[in-house]
Amino acid sequence: MKNLIVSALLLSIISISCQSPEKTTQKPEVPFLWENANVYFLLTDRFQNGNAENDINFNRTEECGLLRGFEGGDFKGITQKIKEGYFTDLGITALWFSPVVEQIHGAVDEGTGLTYAFHGYWAKDWTAFEPNFGTEQEFAELVEAAHAKGMRVLMDVVINHTGPVTQKDPVWPEGWVRQQPQCKYSDYESTVSCTLVENLPDVLTGTDEEVEIPAQLLEKWEAEGRLEKEVSELDAFFSATGYPRTPRYYIIKWLTDFIRKYGIDGYRLDTTKHTEEDVWGDLWKEAVKAFAEWKEANPDKVLDNNDFFMVGEVYGYGISGDRLYNFGDKQVDYFNYGMKSLINFDFKGDANKAYEELFSLYSAKLNGPLKGQSVLNYITSHDDGYPYDKEREKTIEAGTKLLLCPGASQVYYGDESGRSLIIEGAVGDANLRSLMNWEDLQNNTEIHGIPAKDILVHYQKLGKFRSEHPAVGAGVHTMIQESPYYFKREYTNGDFKDIVVVGLDLAKGEKIIPVEEGVFNEGEELVDSYSGIKVKVKNGVVKLNSEYNIVLLSK
Repeated sequence: MKNLIVSALLLSIISISCQSPEKTTQKPEVPFLWENANVYFLLTDRFQNGNAENDINFNRTEECGLLRGFEGGDFKGITQKIKEGYFTDLGITALWFSPVVEQIHGAVDEGTGLTYAFHGYWAKDWTAFEPNFGTEQEFAELVEAAHAKGMRVLMDVVINHTGPVTQKDPVWPEGWVRQQPQCKYSDYESTVSCTLVENLPDVLTGTDEEVEIPAQLLEKWEAEGRLEKEVSELDAFFSATGYPRTPRYYIIKWLTDFIRKYGIDGYRLDTTKHTEEDVWGDLWKEAVKAFAEWKEANPDKVLDNNDFFMVGEVYGYGISGDRLYNFGDKQVDYFNYGMKSLINFDFKGDANKAYEELFSLYSAKLNGPLKGQSVLNYITSHDDGYPYDKEREKTIEAGTKLLLCPGASQVYYGDESGRSLIIEGAVGDANLRSLMNWEDLQNNTEIHGIPAKDILVHYQKLGKFRSEHPAVGAGVHTMIQESPYYFKREYTNGDFKDIVVVGLDLAKGEKIIPVEEGVFNEGEELVDSYSGIKVKVKNGVVKLNSEYNIVLLSK
């Protein structure tokens, strides 16, 4: 009898477990879109010092102008902040940092005191890491940590020029670089076939003449015990591709190695308009191959099926120009050369427009002449001396416009904490490149009357909302109501659909938000991501009582 009861119970349990589960509505996984990316850009040397033992290399001990020497920031410091969740809390979906390759060893007198290559744009050896930033292992750990948090890694790359010539850093051989004429920027030729500034040797990226590996590199590699490895890798590359041994293809090989080895997700292309556009097309072709090779070799580390990504720094390009950059005598469509996006130099000025004028303009451009492409908007950067809100008097508004505007957003380190862009005693772009102001966040310093932590929280709320909703940057914008101001964004791709409703400059307290049928339906539960309050649609509206003047509504 006992056995019969046990058997009956087992059959009952099996029967229950085999029944179809109740249908539950699961949120579809949010796809990562570069068109909606929230990119954090930092100068490695200025962000966080994770290892004080690498602060001085190559006897770089000469006294420099203010903020023109190495300050100690490194890969390890960035990795610490990744693991702490700093970027995740900001809703950052891609991390862009200054170039990582070994820099010139000497200092340069730019008329503002001596300057070392702390910024990363003065390459000496494209095959080595700058030891002030860290080791190969520390770089690999940085990429792994970013990917583990779901962030893509955007690597800053330079093909246009080597570092300046110093006593420690001889000029590269004839056939590799030109040292004159200096660019005049009056037409295509005087922008591309020239040196950007005096003493910044311009790589002969347009030449068809083959060249040998520079003697200074051969000597350096031999001293470091890697000559045979580097030469054999180059031989294999040229043999496999059939490319001539011209400067452009050497550098393309060196740059794509970072993809093959570490799984870099994209490039930010430095000085794009100063290099022949077909060079970028060649780089794109090889980068795509390298990315595919890395994915095949590391199937368990692949984040998604996105192609390799490139965003170009075509200085002066703006969204108002649609797809073209005008040199005066020639127009170039850089989107035809592997670039999915261009940095948008218009945004810092357009941010002075009212919300609706700004948002509707950008939506019309991105869903019209720029359909299928994107732009990367910014309010401040490392070399733009005329940013939006240079005095940091409108930090909240700046964050709102940047993070809620159609297109991708670029947060420059310290935008989210009110880091000053005017440093007493600093000259020129040194003002833009001060150390990250962690102490202002720790002490909750007021930035023009607003506590630094309040600025950070504002960026966090908007950044997370953007990261969770592709409609924000990649969707179609429609105004719902002019006053109080509400708009919707809608993004659809196959079975995935995302709709958000946003209100700005609202009264604090109770808000009545109009919701059209088909946007959110009667009885649907919504959440306001700014206040965290949950509400339901009733009679075509949502009633919400919060202490904030912003509403970020979604399912």
